[in-house]
Amino acid sequence: MKQLLLFSFLLGLTSCNGQKEKDPVKKDFHVNAVIDHYNQEHYDSIFNLLSAQSKEALPLEKIVEFFSGLRKEEGAIEKFELAEEKADHARYKTFFQNNIYWLDITLTPSGEIEGLLVSRYDGPDQKTIPYRRNETKLSLPFSGEWFVFWGGDTEDQNYHVVSRAQKNAFDILIMDENERTHKTNGKINEDFYAFGQPLAAPCDAEVVSVIEGVRDNIPGEMNPGQVTGNTVVLKTAANEYILFAHFKLNSIKVKKGQLVKKGQLLGLCGNSGNSSEPHLHFHIQDQENMSGATGIKCFFDSLLVNGALRSDYSPIKGERIKNPH
Repeated sequence: MKQLLLFSFLLGLTSCNGQKEKDPVKKDFHVNAVIDHYNQEHYDSIFNLLSAQSKEALPLEKIVEFFSGLRKEEGAIEKFELAEEKADHARYKTFFQNNIYWLDITLTPSGEIEGLLVSRYDGPDQKTIPYRRNETKLSLPFSGEWFVFWGGDTEDQNYHVVSRAQKNAFDILIMDENERTHKTNGKINEDFYAFGQPLAAPCDAEVVSVIEGVRDNIPGEMNPGQVTGNTVVLKTAANEYILFAHFKLNSIKVKKGQLVKKGQLLGLCGNSGNSSEPHLHFHIQDQENMSGATGIKCFFDSLLVNGALRSDYSPIKGERIKNPH
């Protein structure tokens, strides 16, 4: 699993200087250029768009560090919308694979970028996210006891909460009595207790999306270009979309359009995508595509939590969970 790498998204937005831009088309040119370079991971090309003063304030290594970290956490940019425009400044609502951010660009009179700001999206629609919980009765999608590494409603419990789609997600793995997730030195995936473990459908559902062919990472490395890795998305009768991420390469046993029964094997736990060690990423959202989706709070019908039977319960970080039977 991955920690939230970026806590501050300020790259040095300068105040508007009141000078008029001669060519208003330049802002559209620059936002397209910045996004193209970002998606292609050409961070030095973003640096080359900056004014001399901004280059001095923001050295190349800081630009690379910031944007590579953002890419690992939030994935590629899928689309953007102009939200506000002034003579030398424009603000864009920017849709990353995992989240939505503001992108602000300020230009010099000569058309160079003097201010660049990526910040948490706080538009009116973000402030009124409706609460929704699952209607479908769900069992845990694995056998045996697993450990909730990320889960809950606060950022301390669950770094996913900053993402609209993943705000109720879980990262779950297997941890032994010594609080280790692997045997030996953990240098290969096969050392990890979760790797290769079967993952099953938590309810009757339809398979609406399958992503295959993504290699498993070397432990400690990640693949931000394919965020969810090998993936299965299930659609319930209540129009809830359950996303399973990071399956083992070539282990998925279901196909798009297939109807599956509760307990049916979906595939094996792996370490593909933006994952640093074998684990299950599991969340529910209100539409198939994660971009623009809203997360649905996940409650399981019946489970053992630290050995105690709980009903209609949503696990939190630090709990050991298993099905009761």
